[in-house]
Amino acid sequence: MDYPHIFAFLTNVIFVMALGWYLITNLQWYDYRIERVVLRHHKTWWHIVYFIVPFIAYYATGEFFWIFFYFAVLPSIVLWHRKLDKKVVLTWRVKRFLILLFSLTLFQDILCTLKDACELYGVFMPLAVTYLGSWAIEKFLFEAYKRQAKTKIASMNDLMIICVTGSYGKTSMKNFIAQVLSHKYNVYATPRSVNTLGGIIRDVNESLPQSAQVYICEAGAREVGDIYAITQLLNPQIVVVGKVGPQHLEYFKTLERIQRTKLEIIHSNRLERAFIHTSVTDVPHEKVTFFGEEIQNLSATLEGIDFDLSVAGESRHFHTSVLGGFQSININAAILIASQMGMSADEIVHAVEKLKSVEHRLERIDAGGKIILDDGYNGNIDGMLEGVRLCSLHDGRKVIVTPGLVESTEELNSQLIAAINGVFDIAIITGSLNAVQFEKELNVHQVIMLKDKSQMVKVLGEVTHAGDIILFANDAPNFI
Repeated sequence: MDYPHIFAFLTNVIFVMALGWYLITNLQWYDYRIERVVLRHHKTWWHIVYFIVPFIAYYATGEFFWIFFYFAVLPSIVLWHRKLDKKVVLTWRVKRFLILLFSLTLFQDILCTLKDACELYGVFMPLAVTYLGSWAIEKFLFEAYKRQAKTKIASMNDLMIICVTGSYGKTSMKNFIAQVLSHKYNVYATPRSVNTLGGIIRDVNESLPQSAQVYICEAGAREVGDIYAITQLLNPQIVVVGKVGPQHLEYFKTLERIQRTKLEIIHSNRLERAFIHTSVTDVPHEKVTFFGEEIQNLSATLEGIDFDLSVAGESRHFHTSVLGGFQSININAAILIASQMGMSADEIVHAVEKLKSVEHRLERIDAGGKIILDDGYNGNIDGMLEGVRLCSLHDGRKVIVTPGLVESTEELNSQLIAAINGVFDIAIITGSLNAVQFEKELNVHQVIMLKDKSQMVKVLGEVTHAGDIILFANDAPNFI
């Protein structure tokens, strides 16, 4: 094989792997569902620039493609990857995809070279076969891991499983329940925001300790049936459905479909008690306890939350340093479950007082004379409005950093903007998703539109000073 053929051979391999890297990165963001990558991507123009145009150019430019590839395509994909704030995680699934793609591309190119049958080496075929082959491999492994998880759960006869869902505050609720129950029980909860069927299966197999007395799991959904599948895997004895609202309307289309999907969690063969927020349904059931309207004398400041709530028929006062009045709903759920599991009112009051804020969810940080409210992992209107209200209690200048609401409506973003206009001196808007609406409707002293979040630290250093309060509200990744 002469030098031009070797060069074309290597160029094809690198090109296919570059397209494969782009593809698997996007698949990982969108739960490995190709239809979501194609139809529901937040920046579809990326597909045109980094995939479709290079793909067409490969066949249109022929032997001169290498010029376009090495001087335009490859540098642009590298630069795109470097600017991502949520890069691909090299899980075994990603590694298997890349190894399979490399092997198929190499096999194809060697075969074509030996037979001298190709003017241009193929691109579509190795990508398509790798995607289909990867899907088949992962489907087989998924079913095997699922059986393993079911076997492990079945072997833990005394394990109490608590499953938590809702539109808002699932992770906070899970963590509060875990913190309260840990004062009496050996508790294990799913880490971070692990809430998909695949993530839960992996968590059970790899991390759930045999010594655990209580397993607390968060259940999320993007489609009807997602929570039902998690429920059938775990068959929890206690379930909680927190507040439900117009979150993820992009996927569910109507609030009624969201409510029905969240209520899939009650279809457990071992259900003993379901705690359902009043925003979900009012249909009575012998195993359902409704909650959300019992909290009295609520006071939420920059120092914490105070409220009164009846426990076992006795009114008790609760205090916690956790921020956000809406968190009282999540704490209410934790109190109900603790009481259900035999903790006394005194034990529960003490446990609530010791609660710690969940990372990136209205987490207060005092640094350099500034108060920082890190609410980066909160993306619902209620939580963001509460963050705005808390900032209004501060006497100094007020700064908000936000992309706005994601997977929501223009009306709700207008509601958020109106609240920002009434409180903040400086608004830093990140990303392009809601940029046009914010630029049009914002009316604060200084507006900074920041498309590249890599400049965030520099900008904050220039416009903020001691005495300011800074709210980071909803830190959406830049692919959104």
